[in-house]
Amino acid sequence: MTLGPLMLDVAGTELTEDDRRRLSHPLVGGVILFSRNYRDPAQLEALTTDIHALKSAPLLIGVDHEGGRVQRFREGFTRLPSMRTFGEIWNEHPKQAKHLARETGYVLAAELRAHGVDFSFAPVLDLDYGASSVIGDRAFHGSPHTVFELGQSVMLGMKDAGMAACGKHFPGHGFVVADSHVAIPVDERTLADIAIADLVPFRLMIEAGLAAIMPAHVIYPQVDSLPAGFSRIWLQKLLRKQLGFDGTIFSDDLCMEAAAVAGGVVERVAAALDAGCDMALVCNRPDLADEVLAKLKVDWPAPARARLARMHGHPHPLSMTALRESARYADALHHIAGLGINSGNLNLAADPTDYCARS
Repeated sequence: MTLGPLMLDVAGTELTEDDRRRLSHPLVGGVILFSRNYRDPAQLEALTTDIHALKSAPLLIGVDHEGGRVQRFREGFTRLPSMRTFGEIWNEHPKQAKHLARETGYVLAAELRAHGVDFSFAPVLDLDYGASSVIGDRAFHGSPHTVFELGQSVMLGMKDAGMAACGKHFPGHGFVVADSHVAIPVDERTLADIAIADLVPFRLMIEAGLAAIMPAHVIYPQVDSLPAGFSRIWLQKLLRKQLGFDGTIFSDDLCMEAAAVAGGVVERVAAALDAGCDMALVCNRPDLADEVLAKLKVDWPAPARARLARMHGHPHPLSMTALRESARYADALHHIAGLGINSGNLNLAADPTDYCARS
């Protein structure tokens, strides 16, 4: 049995019969978890175990766990700083910023892996132009090369803990003001302007071995009339051919407002897969998920299945008990102590963007 091209969500802290029915469908290959799916570490481990046991080829389990205001699991997990924290440290101490970013990537991934989560949709590789509230302090810095250096450090830390990284939001979401959860952002810049700035971190991260990418629900009309996640120009001509990316492409959540340009939900999923996405996300609308499962007809290529299989987490560590006994984990916690708690960018209130996959 192979993984299907859909990533869905589940209702609560344990699987319902409807969840099991949907996730057992041959079109489904992954599950994205949200804050509502977390009560405590033991519950999360039981949930991921149940999800992985549903199919002989275990479903991928992903989560938006970036740090700062986008951290789905908090109580019982290390409070991670926003990525801007490392950019601020970089301005004075670049070497220290890279070290702390790698240690944070390790803690992020090791704690998720200890609870059965395969990967996080992180790090954000968007540039901080000071314009986008939905990106904001999720971005490392305004300098493309600084974003690469820090993004690579987080990626290496995640790899140390057995987790693949997923860079987002290709080719760059930081320049536009509109929030793609509730609007359709349009970036009027030319490809040349984007290439010398926003594309730089993605190009360098691809050269450094980035495993996965999530495109933006942003329209760049100087390049294509379609949002990047529905665009063969962006995903196949530019990302696959020109940048040489051979990793996994995940769509952004296709229930977001900016995805509506592609039509109804079945049309959206078909358009994303046809454009070059390997897996399409349908989140927080079980009625729409059922519609896709009932109506989607797709000829899914073998290379996409192979790419998705590489996103499974490696078996490190086996449990939180084993992790706490690890000198590597203890050292990392010591190095990043205080960053998450003292960061002025960390909002510990309920995340207002917890209704979508990208945030």
